[in-house]
Amino acid sequence: MVTIKEIAKECGVSTATVSNILNGKKNVSDETRAKVMAVVERTGYTLNYVARGLRRQKTQTIGIIAEDIGQFTTPEMIEGVMEVCEDNGYKTIVQNLRFYSRWNDIWFDNEEMCNTMIYPVVQEMAAIQVDGIIYIAGHARKISKYPTQFNIPSVLTYAYSQDESVPSVVIDDEDAARVMVKYLIDHGHRKIGVLAGEQDNLHAKLRVRGYQKALYDAGILYNPDLIIYAGWGKEFGYRESAKMLEKGVTAVFCMSDQIAGGLYQYLFEHGMQAGKDISVVGFDNQVISDYFLPGLTTTKIDLVGIGRTAMNLLLDKLDGKETEKLIKVPCKPIKRQSVCKIK
Repeated sequence: MVTIKEIAKECGVSTATVSNILNGKKNVSDETRAKVMAVVERTGYTLNYVARGLRRQKTQTIGIIAEDIGQFTTPEMIEGVMEVCEDNGYKTIVQNLRFYSRWNDIWFDNEEMCNTMIYPVVQEMAAIQVDGIIYIAGHARKISKYPTQFNIPSVLTYAYSQDESVPSVVIDDEDAARVMVKYLIDHGHRKIGVLAGEQDNLHAKLRVRGYQKALYDAGILYNPDLIIYAGWGKEFGYRESAKMLEKGVTAVFCMSDQIAGGLYQYLFEHGMQAGKDISVVGFDNQVISDYFLPGLTTTKIDLVGIGRTAMNLLLDKLDGKETEKLIKVPCKPIKRQSVCKIK
C-alpha cells in the first residue's frame, strides 16, 4: 500500500506538501501540484483512501463542484440542482474551482491541469461523505479523467463524460442551431453567414453541424467560406463584421449574444440596422439580448432545467436505477425584431 511518504519521496517534496495538495490547499505551485497528482493517480493512492471506509452512511448531502461560478451559465444550473435537492430533503455543499478566474483560457484543452484541482476537491467530498456529486463544467468538452476512484455517484453537467459510469446532461447545441438557422431560412434567407467561436470548441462544432443540417434540409448548398471563427466575445464579433458583410450574406447566425453585440455595434457605426438591412440571430439569451435595438432573436438555454435534470438523474443513481448515459436538454428560440423577411 503506497503511503504519502513514498509519494513525497518520489516527487522530491515534503509529506506536508503532498498532504496540502490532497486536501485542496492553494499554497502550492501548479507545477508541483501536477507532479504530485500524476504520481497519486498512477499509484492508486486514493483507492486505499476509499478502502479505509470513509463512506459509511448516507448523509443526505450532495456536493456541487463548479468549474467557475462566475461563468454566466453556472448559477442557474446550481439553482436547478438545489431546487430538486430541497424538494427531496438533501443539503448541498458548493465548491468553486475558479478555472476562468485562475487560468483565463489556458485550461480549456488541458485535462491534466484541470485534474490537479478536480481531484483534491472530489477527495474532500469523499472525506465529508457526500452521497453524490453534480459536476458543472464551464463549457462543453469531453472529460475523460473525472475521478471515479472514490465510488461517489456523480453526474457531469454541461460536459460530455467519457466514462460510462458517469452520465452527462448537456444542452442540445446541434438541434438548437438547426432551429435557429431554419428560422432564417423560413424568412427567405439563402445566404446565411456564421460568426462562430473557436474552431476546436465543442459548442462551435455542434452548432456548425446544426447549421449544416438546416441548410441540407432546405436544399441549400453548404459553403464553408460563410463561416468565420471569431471567438466568443463582443470584440471578436466586431472585428470580423466587415469581412462577413463583404461576403454578401443577408443573415448572420452569431454563436453567442456577445458576438451579436459586436456585429450590432459595427452595423450602427456604418449606418445599418439589424432586422432592416440584415438579419441577425444570437445564442444564449443573455440579459443584454433584450436590450439591443432592435431586440435580438436568439436561443434560450434551459440552464435551470439542465440542473434539475442532472439532479433527478443523480437521485436515480442513488436509488440504484439504470440511468441514461447522455441526456440532451432542448433549447427554446426567442423571437424578437432582428430578423426581417426577404423574397
